[in-house]
Order: sequence, then C-alpha cells, then structure tokens
Amino acid sequence: MQRDRLLLSEMIDAAERIVDLTAGRTAADFDVDRDRREALLWSYTVLGEGVSQLSDDLKAAHPQIMWSDPVRLRHRIVHGYWSIELDPRRSPRHDHGTPTGVGRRHR
Repeated sequence: MQRDRLLLSEMIDAAERIVDLTAGRTAADFDVDRDRREALLWSYTVLGEGVSQLSDDLKAAHPQIMWSDPVRLRHRIVHGYWSIELDPRRSPRHDHGTPTGVGRRHR
C-alpha cells in the first residue's frame, strides 16, 4: 500500500511533466528540440515503469484504467527508441483505434 502511494506520486509527477512539456507544442517542435523530446520520453518511461510496479490489488480495484498502455509505451521507448515517432498522424494505431504516439520514424 505504501509502495503504491509512492509509485502513484511519481506517476502523477511524470504525467504533470508530460503536460508541461507538451503544452502549446507540435510534433515538429520535438523534432528540433532534442532536450525537450528526451525529457518527454523519460517522463513516459517513468510513468510506464511506475504502472508496471503497482500492486495487482490496486490495478484490480480500478479495472476501468488501461494499465497496460503506459507499460507498452515504456517498452516501446526503451527497446525501440531509434524509431520513435512523436507525430500521431504518422503513427500506427492500437487495435481499439487510439493513436499510440509511437511508430516507425518516416524520413
């Protein structure tokens, strides 16, 4: 329970950082600002890692949350970082039709 609280606090911090980093920005802004892009990817990684370490009890208590999405995104960033696509218009979609924000980089 205490560990879940700590993880949730870290996840909230990461989500707030994501909002701050993306406010008023376009995907093109991240193509030219490497530091901002890497900070964004790091924040997504922290979010996904936090979700992966939450207790099964907490996740089971909130089945309406798509817990696997941040974890999959974290894995995609960490294991496929060279092909991250930040422009959702050029990204593949999940099976349920929601843009992933990641995909093969088109150059």
